[in-house]
Amino acid sequence: MRLRKTILLVAVAGTMAACTSTGGVRQPSAPEAVAPEKALVLPPPGGPSIVSVVERKRGNGVEQTISLFTSSSVPGQNFLNVQFFGASGANPGAGNAGFSMINESGIAREVARSAPSVPMATSATFLQNAYGPFGYASGRSRAGDTCLYAWQQIRSSTAANTQARNFGMIQLRLRLCDARASERQLLGIVYGYTVTGTFDGELWNSYGNPPPADVALGRTGAPIYPDEGGYRASPMPIGYEPAPAIVTQPRAVVRSASTAQPAQGVAPVPAPIGPRVPLPGEAPQTSARPAVAVAPIEQSVRAIGVTVPSPDCIGDAAMTAACRR
Repeated sequence: MRLRKTILLVAVAGTMAACTSTGGVRQPSAPEAVAPEKALVLPPPGGPSIVSVVERKRGNGVEQTISLFTSSSVPGQNFLNVQFFGASGANPGAGNAGFSMINESGIAREVARSAPSVPMATSATFLQNAYGPFGYASGRSRAGDTCLYAWQQIRSSTAANTQARNFGMIQLRLRLCDARASERQLLGIVYGYTVTGTFDGELWNSYGNPPPADVALGRTGAPIYPDEGGYRASPMPIGYEPAPAIVTQPRAVVRSASTAQPAQGVAPVPAPIGPRVPLPGEAPQTSARPAVAVAPIEQSVRAIGVTVPSPDCIGDAAMTAACRR
Protein backbone atom coordinates (compact mmCIF):
# COMPACT_ATOMS: atom_id res chain seq x y z
CA MET A 1 0.00 0.00 0.00
CA ARG A 2 2.80 2.36 0.85
CA LEU A 3 4.56 1.46 -2.42
CA ARG A 4 1.49 2.49 -4.41
CA LYS A 5 1.32 5.84 -2.65
CA THR A 6 4.99 6.47 -3.33
CA ILE A 7 4.62 5.68 -7.05
CA LEU A 8 1.54 7.90 -7.24
CA LEU A 9 3.35 10.82 -5.60
CA VAL A 10 6.31 10.51 -7.99
CA ALA A 11 3.98 10.46 -11.00
CA VAL A 12 2.11 13.56 -9.76
CA ALA A 13 5.42 15.41 -9.15
CA GLY A 14 6.65 14.55 -12.65
CA THR A 15 3.41 15.76 -14.18
CA MET A 16 3.60 19.08 -12.33
CA ALA A 17 7.25 19.55 -13.34
CA ALA A 18 6.37 18.94 -16.98
CA CYS A 19 3.59 21.51 -16.79
CA THR A 20 5.84 24.18 -15.33
CA SER A 21 8.69 23.62 -17.89
CA THR A 22 8.86 26.20 -20.70
CA GLY A 23 10.06 23.72 -23.28
CA GLY A 24 12.56 26.17 -24.79
CA VAL A 25 15.55 25.00 -26.81
CA ARG A 26 18.95 25.81 -25.32
CA GLN A 27 22.28 25.36 -27.03
CA PRO A 28 25.09 24.26 -24.74
CA SER A 29 28.21 26.34 -24.53
CA ALA A 30 30.36 25.43 -27.54
CA PRO A 31 32.88 27.15 -29.80
CA GLU A 32 31.31 29.50 -32.30
CA ALA A 33 32.63 31.66 -35.13
CA VAL A 34 32.45 35.41 -34.64
CA ALA A 35 33.17 38.34 -36.95
CA PRO A 36 36.86 39.32 -37.36
CA GLU A 37 36.14 42.80 -35.96
CA LYS A 38 35.15 41.16 -32.66
CA ALA A 39 38.60 39.69 -32.14
CA LEU A 40 39.96 40.43 -28.67
CA VAL A 41 43.48 40.84 -30.11
CA LEU A 42 44.27 42.51 -33.43
CA PRO A 43 47.48 42.12 -35.44
CA PRO A 44 49.33 45.33 -36.31
CA PRO A 45 48.68 47.32 -39.49
CA GLY A 46 50.54 45.65 -42.30
CA GLY A 47 50.69 42.39 -40.39
CA PRO A 48 49.01 39.11 -41.36
CA SER A 49 45.30 39.45 -41.99
CA ILE A 50 42.62 37.70 -39.93
CA VAL A 51 41.09 34.66 -41.63
CA SER A 52 38.60 33.60 -38.94
CA VAL A 53 37.85 33.94 -35.22
CA VAL A 54 36.56 31.05 -33.11
CA GLU A 55 35.32 31.99 -29.63
CA ARG A 56 34.61 29.75 -26.67
CA LYS A 57 32.93 31.22 -23.60
CA ARG A 58 33.99 29.93 -20.22
CA GLY A 59 32.40 30.27 -16.85
CA ASN A 60 35.31 32.43 -15.73
CA GLY A 61 36.27 34.13 -19.00
CA VAL A 62 36.57 33.88 -22.77
CA GLU A 63 39.00 32.15 -25.12
CA GLN A 64 39.53 33.07 -28.76
CA THR A 65 41.61 31.44 -31.49
CA ILE A 66 42.31 33.97 -34.22
CA SER A 67 43.51 32.31 -37.42
CA LEU A 68 45.92 34.42 -39.46
CA PHE A 69 46.97 34.39 -43.11
CA THR A 70 49.61 31.73 -43.71
CA SER A 71 52.18 31.59 -46.52
CA SER A 72 54.47 28.72 -45.62
CA SER A 73 55.24 25.12 -46.49
CA VAL A 74 55.41 24.21 -42.78
CA PRO A 75 52.29 22.25 -41.73
CA GLY A 76 49.92 24.21 -39.51
CA GLN A 77 48.00 27.48 -39.39
CA ASN A 78 49.27 30.83 -38.13
CA PHE A 79 47.18 31.94 -35.15
CA LEU A 80 46.78 34.24 -32.16
CA ASN A 81 45.30 32.53 -29.12
CA VAL A 82 44.07 34.69 -26.23
CA GLN A 83 42.49 33.65 -22.92
CA PHE A 84 40.79 36.05 -20.49
CA PHE A 85 40.55 34.71 -16.93
CA GLY A 86 38.20 36.61 -14.66
CA ALA A 87 35.48 35.97 -12.08
CA SER A 88 33.59 32.70 -11.93
CA GLY A 89 30.02 32.93 -13.13
CA ALA A 90 30.81 35.41 -15.89
CA ASN A 91 29.07 33.11 -18.38
CA PRO A 92 26.42 30.99 -16.62
CA GLY A 93 26.03 27.48 -17.95
CA ALA A 94 29.67 27.23 -19.11
CA GLY A 95 32.33 25.37 -17.21
CA ASN A 96 35.25 27.22 -15.71
CA ALA A 97 38.59 27.02 -17.47
CA GLY A 98 41.55 26.08 -15.35
CA PHE A 99 44.71 28.07 -15.83
CA SER A 100 48.29 27.64 -14.78
CA MET A 101 51.27 29.94 -14.73
CA ILE A 102 53.66 29.81 -17.65
CA ASN A 103 56.42 27.27 -16.99
CA GLU A 104 59.36 26.04 -19.00
CA SER A 105 58.21 22.46 -19.56
CA GLY A 106 54.74 23.50 -20.71
CA ILE A 107 56.15 26.06 -23.13
CA ALA A 108 58.58 23.49 -24.55
CA ARG A 109 55.66 21.19 -25.43
CA GLU A 110 53.73 24.07 -27.01
CA VAL A 111 56.73 25.08 -29.12
CA ALA A 112 57.21 21.51 -30.35
CA ARG A 113 53.54 21.28 -31.40
CA SER A 114 53.44 24.70 -33.05
CA ALA A 115 55.80 23.92 -35.94
CA PRO A 116 56.44 20.19 -36.46
CA SER A 117 59.81 19.20 -37.95
CA VAL A 118 61.23 22.72 -37.43
CA PRO A 119 64.12 22.99 -34.94
CA MET A 120 63.15 25.85 -32.61
CA ALA A 121 65.48 27.60 -30.16
CA THR A 122 64.21 29.70 -27.25
CA SER A 123 65.64 33.20 -27.03
CA ALA A 124 67.37 34.05 -23.74
CA THR A 125 67.13 37.82 -24.32
CA PHE A 126 64.76 39.77 -22.06
CA LEU A 127 62.20 41.54 -24.23
CA GLN A 128 58.97 43.38 -23.55
CA ASN A 129 56.30 45.12 -25.59
CA ALA A 130 53.64 47.61 -24.55
CA TYR A 131 51.97 45.00 -22.30
CA GLY A 132 55.06 43.76 -20.49
CA PRO A 133 57.66 40.98 -20.83
CA PHE A 134 57.25 38.16 -23.32
CA GLY A 135 59.27 35.21 -24.57
CA TYR A 136 59.65 33.56 -27.95
CA ALA A 137 61.32 30.71 -29.82
CA SER A 138 62.31 30.73 -33.48
CA GLY A 139 63.74 28.44 -36.11
CA ARG A 140 64.07 27.79 -39.82
CA SER A 141 62.70 24.84 -41.78
CA ARG A 142 64.58 22.84 -44.39
CA ALA A 143 62.77 24.75 -47.11
CA GLY A 144 63.97 28.07 -45.65
CA ASP A 145 60.72 29.17 -43.96
CA THR A 146 61.08 31.20 -40.75
CA CYS A 147 58.90 30.18 -37.79
CA LEU A 148 58.24 31.99 -34.51
CA TYR A 149 56.25 31.04 -31.43
CA ALA A 150 55.72 33.73 -28.76
CA TRP A 151 53.97 33.68 -25.39
CA GLN A 152 52.95 36.38 -22.94
CA GLN A 153 51.05 36.66 -19.67
CA ILE A 154 49.47 40.00 -18.81
CA ARG A 155 48.86 40.33 -15.11
CA SER A 156 49.25 43.10 -12.57
CA SER A 157 52.03 43.03 -10.02
CA THR A 158 51.72 41.22 -6.68
CA ALA A 159 51.70 44.54 -4.84
CA ALA A 160 48.64 45.64 -6.79
CA ASN A 161 46.81 42.40 -6.02
CA THR A 162 47.02 43.00 -2.27
CA GLN A 163 44.68 45.97 -2.64
CA ALA A 164 41.72 43.67 -3.43
CA ARG A 165 41.78 44.62 -7.10
CA ASN A 166 43.50 43.84 -10.41
CA PHE A 167 42.84 40.10 -10.23
CA GLY A 168 42.28 39.47 -13.94
CA MET A 169 44.80 37.73 -16.18
CA ILE A 170 45.33 37.47 -19.94
CA GLN A 171 47.46 34.83 -21.65
CA LEU A 172 48.49 35.05 -25.30
CA ARG A 173 50.13 32.69 -27.76
CA LEU A 174 51.31 33.62 -31.26
CA ARG A 175 52.40 31.19 -33.96
CA LEU A 176 53.84 32.53 -37.22
CA CYS A 177 55.56 30.77 -40.12
CA ASP A 178 56.41 32.60 -43.32
CA ALA A 179 58.32 31.64 -46.44
CA ARG A 180 59.87 35.06 -47.12
CA ALA A 181 59.86 37.00 -43.81
CA SER A 182 62.84 37.22 -41.49
CA GLU A 183 62.85 36.53 -37.76
CA ARG A 184 62.97 40.26 -36.97
CA GLN A 185 59.96 40.93 -39.18
CA LEU A 186 57.93 38.23 -37.44
CA LEU A 187 59.06 39.54 -34.07
CA GLY A 188 57.62 42.93 -35.03
CA ILE A 189 54.14 41.37 -34.87
CA VAL A 190 54.62 40.71 -31.14
CA TYR A 191 55.48 44.36 -30.60
CA GLY A 192 52.59 45.59 -32.71
CA TYR A 193 49.50 43.57 -31.77
CA THR A 194 46.73 45.32 -29.81
CA VAL A 195 44.63 43.78 -27.03
CA THR A 196 41.12 45.20 -27.48
CA GLY A 197 39.30 43.11 -24.86
CA THR A 198 38.78 44.33 -21.29
CA PHE A 199 37.26 43.14 -18.02
CA ASP A 200 34.16 44.67 -16.47
CA GLY A 201 35.05 46.49 -13.29
CA GLU A 202 38.25 47.64 -11.67
CA LEU A 203 38.39 44.53 -9.54
CA TRP A 204 39.45 42.36 -12.50
CA ASN A 205 41.76 44.81 -14.24
CA SER A 206 44.75 42.81 -15.50
CA TYR A 207 47.03 45.75 -16.29
CA GLY A 208 47.42 47.13 -12.77
CA ASN A 209 47.72 50.79 -11.91
CA PRO A 210 48.78 53.13 -14.72
CA PRO A 211 52.54 53.82 -14.63
CA PRO A 212 53.76 57.28 -13.58
CA ALA A 213 55.17 59.76 -16.06
CA ASP A 214 58.76 59.38 -17.20
CA VAL A 215 61.15 60.89 -14.65
CA ALA A 216 63.09 62.53 -17.48
CA LEU A 217 60.17 64.82 -18.38
CA GLY A 218 60.87 68.38 -17.25
CA ARG A 219 64.17 67.48 -15.59
CA THR A 220 67.32 69.50 -16.19
CA GLY A 221 70.19 67.66 -17.82
CA ALA A 222 68.01 65.07 -19.59
CA PRO A 223 67.68 66.19 -23.22
CA ILE A 224 65.08 64.48 -25.37
CA TYR A 225 65.74 64.36 -29.10
CA PRO A 226 63.27 63.72 -31.92
CA ASP A 227 63.12 60.25 -33.42
CA GLU A 228 66.53 58.77 -34.13
CA GLY A 229 69.53 59.70 -32.05
CA GLY A 230 67.60 60.27 -28.82
CA TYR A 231 68.24 58.74 -25.45
CA ARG A 232 65.62 56.09 -26.19
CA ALA A 233 66.23 53.24 -28.58
CA SER A 234 64.36 53.32 -31.86
CA PRO A 235 61.08 51.36 -31.76
CA MET A 236 60.71 47.97 -33.38
CA PRO A 237 59.01 48.30 -36.79
CA ILE A 238 55.63 46.60 -36.86
CA GLY A 239 54.18 44.56 -39.67
CA TYR A 240 56.00 43.32 -42.72
CA GLU A 241 55.61 43.01 -46.44
CA PRO A 242 57.06 39.77 -47.76
CA ALA A 243 59.68 40.27 -50.44
CA PRO A 244 58.60 39.29 -53.96
CA ALA A 245 59.67 35.90 -55.17
CA ILE A 246 62.83 35.90 -57.27
CA VAL A 247 62.18 34.41 -60.71
CA THR A 248 65.29 33.22 -62.51
CA GLN A 249 65.36 32.75 -66.27
CA PRO A 250 67.90 30.65 -68.16
CA ARG A 251 70.65 32.72 -69.67
CA ALA A 252 70.56 32.82 -73.46
CA VAL A 253 73.74 31.55 -75.06
CA VAL A 254 74.87 33.69 -78.00
CA ARG A 255 77.06 31.92 -80.52
CA SER A 256 78.92 33.57 -83.29
CA ALA A 257 78.56 32.49 -86.90
CA SER A 258 82.05 30.98 -86.86
CA THR A 259 81.39 28.76 -83.82
CA ALA A 260 77.80 27.78 -84.65
CA GLN A 261 77.41 24.11 -85.47
CA PRO A 262 74.61 22.64 -87.58
CA ALA A 263 72.12 20.35 -85.97
CA GLN A 264 72.51 16.62 -86.33
CA GLY A 265 71.09 15.25 -89.56
CA VAL A 266 71.02 18.65 -91.28
CA ALA A 267 73.47 19.39 -94.09
CA PRO A 268 75.54 22.55 -93.62
CA VAL A 269 74.57 25.51 -95.77
CA PRO A 270 77.34 26.28 -98.30
CA ALA A 271 78.99 29.67 -98.16
CA PRO A 272 77.66 32.13 -100.80
CA ILE A 273 79.83 32.68 -103.87
CA GLY A 274 80.06 36.08 -105.43
CA PRO A 275 78.78 39.46 -104.30
CA ARG A 276 75.62 39.82 -102.25
CA VAL A 277 72.59 41.09 -104.17
CA PRO A 278 70.73 43.76 -102.13
CA LEU A 279 67.02 43.41 -101.46
CA PRO A 280 64.52 45.77 -103.14
CA GLY A 281 64.65 49.13 -101.41
CA GLU A 282 67.95 48.33 -99.69
CA ALA A 283 70.95 50.53 -100.30
CA PRO A 284 73.64 48.68 -102.25
CA GLN A 285 76.64 47.63 -100.20
CA THR A 286 80.05 46.66 -101.50
CA SER A 287 82.71 44.75 -99.72
CA ALA A 288 85.51 46.66 -101.47
CA ARG A 289 87.23 49.22 -99.36
CA PRO A 290 86.83 52.79 -100.57
CA ALA A 291 89.81 54.29 -102.37
CA VAL A 292 91.93 56.75 -100.53
CA ALA A 293 91.39 60.42 -101.11
CA VAL A 294 94.69 60.75 -102.96
CA ALA A 295 93.61 58.50 -105.85
CA PRO A 296 90.98 60.81 -107.36
CA ILE A 297 93.31 63.77 -106.93
CA GLU A 298 96.15 62.03 -108.76
CA GLN A 299 93.74 60.97 -111.47
CA SER A 300 92.59 64.52 -112.00
CA VAL A 301 96.19 65.68 -112.17
CA ARG A 302 96.98 63.14 -114.84
CA ALA A 303 93.95 64.13 -116.86
CA ILE A 304 94.49 67.86 -116.71
CA GLY A 305 98.29 68.29 -116.46
CA VAL A 306 100.80 68.63 -119.44
CA THR A 307 103.80 66.32 -119.89
CA VAL A 308 107.07 68.27 -120.21
CA PRO A 309 109.81 66.46 -122.21
CA SER A 310 113.32 66.09 -120.88
CA PRO A 311 116.04 68.41 -122.41
CA ASP A 312 117.94 65.30 -123.59
CA CYS A 313 115.04 64.40 -125.79
CA ILE A 314 114.90 67.75 -127.62
CA GLY A 315 116.71 68.15 -131.00
CA ASP A 316 117.51 64.57 -131.92
CA ALA A 317 114.75 62.64 -133.67
CA ALA A 318 116.07 59.24 -132.63
CA MET A 319 116.39 60.29 -129.00
CA THR A 320 112.93 61.84 -129.08
CA ALA A 321 111.44 58.56 -130.35
CA ALA A 322 113.22 56.65 -127.55
CA CYS A 323 111.91 59.03 -124.90
CA ARG A 324 108.38 58.51 -126.21
CA ARG A 325 108.69 54.78 -125.77
